[in-house]
Amino acid sequence: MIDDPTMTRIGQGVELHHHLGQREAARDLFAQIWDDIGGEQGDPLHVCVLAHSMADVQDDVQEELLWDLRALAAVGQVTDERVAQAGVPFSAAGLYPSLHLNVGECYRKLGDPDRAREHLQQARDTMGALGDDEYAQLIRSGLERLTEQLQGEPLPRSGPGE
Repeated sequence: MIDDPTMTRIGQGVELHHHLGQREAARDLFAQIWDDIGGEQGDPLHVCVLAHSMADVQDDVQEELLWDLRALAAVGQVTDERVAQAGVPFSAAGLYPSLHLNVGECYRKLGDPDRAREHLQQARDTMGALGDDEYAQLIRSGLERLTEQLQGEPLPRSGPGE
């Protein structure tokens, strides 16, 4: 694994949030890193991973969605070579399932089941980029949970001429 200080710092923020329950401290660290990398002008991998992590520590669903959409916008510029340099154990395409799952979940929380279903399908369509490890299982269980939650939501209605 090649040393990537920014990815290490992002990992420290994830640790603060997920393992130590220090959401605000994680959010503050992520905000500092965001400034340090130049925001959306930074390295696309850093922008993607940081925005994806920042979304997880938001209290407002609209803010969470904005961060997840930033991550999704940046991922298209991430190369397999860059992902490998950072020591990420899968291809750039392997970032898509989690991003689409999170965006879909935000849309579900915001009461937009149509958009939620679109991102759920995109997440499913990109699952082939992941292997069969613990991470892939985590994403699959998230997809199953979102599918179940959306089953109770009304399906889109077709209007005249559609």
